[in-house]
Amino acid sequence: MSVFLPNGSTVAIAGSYDTAIDFTAITNAAEAVVSAVAHGLTAGDFIEVTSGWARLTNRVVRVKSALTDSFVLESVNTVNEARFIAGAGVGSVRKVLSWTAVNQVTDSSKSGGEQQNATYSFLEEDDEHQIPTSKSALSFTLTMADDPSLPHNAALLEADDDKIPRAVRVNLASGGVIVYNAFASFDNVPTMTKNNIMAVTAVFAVVAKFIRYAA
Repeated sequence: MSVFLPNGSTVAIAGSYDTAIDFTAITNAAEAVVSAVAHGLTAGDFIEVTSGWARLTNRVVRVKSALTDSFVLESVNTVNEARFIAGAGVGSVRKVLSWTAVNQVTDSSKSGGEQQNATYSFLEEDDEHQIPTSKSALSFTLTMADDPSLPHNAALLEADDDKIPRAVRVNLASGGVIVYNAFASFDNVPTMTKNNIMAVTAVFAVVAKFIRYAA
């Protein structure tokens, strides 16, 4: 059993991507293996995946290992062929080439992600029942001390303007990484409350299931 503090954690948003790499096959495995001729990826690269599998597409994933014509998606379990239909997962990936640090974060909060349920009752019953359905849309908000000279301002403004999702990477001080793919909405008008630092906010609407890596 352990407890951790977020103090010292850092956040970054994807600054640029490489050209998309088409892949011709992906396996049903505890960690999916992707086939792509001369892909050029190496272990530790972060990639955005576009796939025929709805449960995989748009996720940001780390490359666990790589050979010349194949690579492994770390912690991506595609064993269940009812969810990941064999042969239907082909698509493309694109590597995150650079990251822009999001500095001076003073607060982080999240909303959504709660389990939704369908409620039902049979005519002959007095009680209702629930079965789980989907989870509500997840988003998180970062509050940052206002400093328009920092590079993250331009990166967040561009993301806000073009409405294209970006990879977001949280490096935990306790060890490990959380990666999201999210639309960014940036409010760069600073708060102005007496005796409080001026602050701006960025809201990230998560578009696919995040992954947490141990290290």
